[in-house]
Amino acid sequence: MARTTAVLARLTGNHQISIPKPIRDALGLKLGDFFEVRAERGMVVMRPKALEDKATLEQLKKDLEASKAAAKAGRVLGPFESAGAAMKAVRAYARRAHRTVRS
Repeated sequence: MARTTAVLARLTGNHQISIPKPIRDALGLKLGDFFEVRAERGMVVMRPKALEDKATLEQLKKDLEASKAAAKAGRVLGPFESAGAAMKAVRAYARRAHRTVRS
């Protein structure tokens, strides 16, 4: 990331500070983003953070384990030379499983 020029900001009566536009733009910050805030060597350090729902993470872990088990059992398609070949295999698999796949 390119360095941005320092910009002044002021602490308001509500103990809030606005992040100046050049900094928001440089970091790609959006309304509602979360930050980790801490004091470090006499400075305030703010780092953008992404929050993940615990239930979503647990479901992802279960899905990953199921995928690993399927791969280990040989229930996989591929590898493929192209996206077209992959789609052809998926459609053939769906026909065998008596499902319909929309194009």
